[in-house]
Amino acid sequence: MAAAAFAADPAIASEKARFKVEVVAEGLDHPWAVARLPDGRLLVTERPGRLRIVENGRLQPEPVTGTPAVYARGQGGLLDVVLHPDYARNGWIYLAFSDARGDVGMTKIVRGRLKGNAWVDQETIFEAAPEEYTARNVHFGCRMQFDKAGYLFFTIGDRGDATTPANNAQKLTNVKGKVHRVHDDGRIPADNPFVSKAGAIDSIWSWGHRNGQGLRFAPDGTLWEVEHGPRGGDELNVVERGKNYGWPLVTFGINYSGTPISDKTEAPGLESPVTHWTPSIGIGGMDFYLGDAFPGWKGNLFITALAHQKLLRLEIDANRRVTHEEILLQKTGRIRDVRDLGDGALTVVYDEPGRIVRLVPDAS
Repeated sequence: MAAAAFAADPAIASEKARFKVEVVAEGLDHPWAVARLPDGRLLVTERPGRLRIVENGRLQPEPVTGTPAVYARGQGGLLDVVLHPDYARNGWIYLAFSDARGDVGMTKIVRGRLKGNAWVDQETIFEAAPEEYTARNVHFGCRMQFDKAGYLFFTIGDRGDATTPANNAQKLTNVKGKVHRVHDDGRIPADNPFVSKAGAIDSIWSWGHRNGQGLRFAPDGTLWEVEHGPRGGDELNVVERGKNYGWPLVTFGINYSGTPISDKTEAPGLESPVTHWTPSIGIGGMDFYLGDAFPGWKGNLFITALAHQKLLRLEIDANRRVTHEEILLQKTGRIRDVRDLGDGALTVVYDEPGRIVRLVPDAS
């Protein structure tokens, strides 16, 4: 097992690869997500509300102008960034953030384009009804992911609702505690599972989620999600159409006060996690490694941990079972996200201290 302290130069020997850590950018303010433009520039979101550009290995001093104002309270702010699958043709960039209505906030998704250093052509892709906005400053989600057909999937947390059976995640009449699916322009697909159900939110794809902050498709088209538990019960799930993932009716976690949430960890009609972490590791982002630079990692799932400050490598078999887990980085800072950006490396986003690094093969 490699449980290495952060080092910018020495090689790290893990079970199936030797790698070095290259610093891409430092001095960021709670970076949340990263995307790679076709010309090699990186887009980085900072939670306080700035979209930054890293060009030729340098963090540009001025943030992108004209991005939407955010509800930068608690866990809220500027969150995920992804490119449209046909970005080279249409230039669309998608931003997820916590939107403010006075003193309350809610997760919102927009798309726009870059013109020089300016954000232009903004369109709203997803916006909750005003009555869904709340003063709670936690559990906004929000990870986004396009599938091969061009549908946009995204997560929204339960927004810190009380851990009772009436939690938002167990109600199809609100957007909270769900994975959603829309067309690239925000239209609702006609085959979404609850389109014809009276009173249900028609963008819902799956429900019963606490706070999903990782969402990725595997090469075989399976949708995977990781979500924060409370004290215990961080989950890795396979997300499927119309299914209920149980929060808070079933959970491996307990309330932060130490009181129980449920006496059940599984129940008929509710989906169980593929695996869980108890005590909680403070689950963050995730991605599958599909490159060739690390042959021993190809197809593996990488997951980050904020509280435990870890980068994990998971091996998953054909039956969607986790067969092995390795710690690659540990106690190097709060790790928010990990991405395979198509350049052979693994790009890692540190929430604190705010930096972007790459894991690259050791050539020595």
